[in-house]
Order: sequence, then C-alpha cells, then structure tokens
Amino acid sequence: MASLWRAATALTEKPNDYDGVQFWSNPERTGWLAKQGEYIKTWRRRWFVLKQGRLFWFKESSITRASRPRGVIPVATCLTVKGAEDILNKQYAFELSTREETMYFIADAEKEKEDWINSIGRSIVQHSRSVTDSEIVYYDNMR
Repeated sequence: MASLWRAATALTEKPNDYDGVQFWSNPERTGWLAKQGEYIKTWRRRWFVLKQGRLFWFKESSITRASRPRGVIPVATCLTVKGAEDILNKQYAFELSTREETMYFIADAEKEKEDWINSIGRSIVQHSRSVTDSEIVYYDNMR
C-alpha cells in the first residue's frame, strides 16, 4: 500500500513529463499553504498550483516552464476534501483524503481555506477515475 507522503520509488521518473500539464500557465488556483513533511512532521510553507486535476507544490512562488515541482497529487485519487481545524487544533486547516491516507494543509485565512476546498472539490468531481496512490509522484527527497 503506497503512502500519500512516500516517494513512488518503483516508478520511473520522467523529470519533464507532468502528463502534459503546463502548471506554469493559467492555473485554476495557486497559493501558499503549509503542509507536513513526509518523514519529519514539521509544517512547511509551499506554493501550490492546482491545474487539470493535479495539485503540484513548489518551494518558491515564481513558477516557470523550467520549474520542477516538489511533488504532485492527482486529485482523482482523493475521495474528500474538508475542514480539519478540530482534528489538528489549528485554524484554517483542511484535509485531503484517499481510501488509505489523509494529508493536512493549513491556509493563511478562512476564505483561502474555503476557496481551496471548493477548487479541489470541483477538481475531484471533474477528474474522478480509477487511480491508485502509487500514481502520486515525488520528485526529490525534500518534501
């Protein structure tokens, strides 16, 4: 069983292949969110880009054609996206869940949290298909 937070080491990495998604151009939503690291559970701010059923994250907000994502989640693997302030005991927190795993994020404001939940929710519905967590790809060891 693959973990949302674990690198898909069995997959052959194609560093320039993001299934044709031009994440640097006209994204559906972008913004800073905090996410927990895979191994060291500290909260880190990352720049997120939602486009064509994929949620990419980067260290920096200046995204170009040459940028390389730190990771990407095909939202079709996700079943729910909802608020998680009670679970994490943190303001503006939300969760993104698959059958096997739950990822947590923290936005900077209530409106941003709600906008991300709505955007990801629409993307889940739009791109739902049968996929596995093993399709989640990490591009380096720094989450």
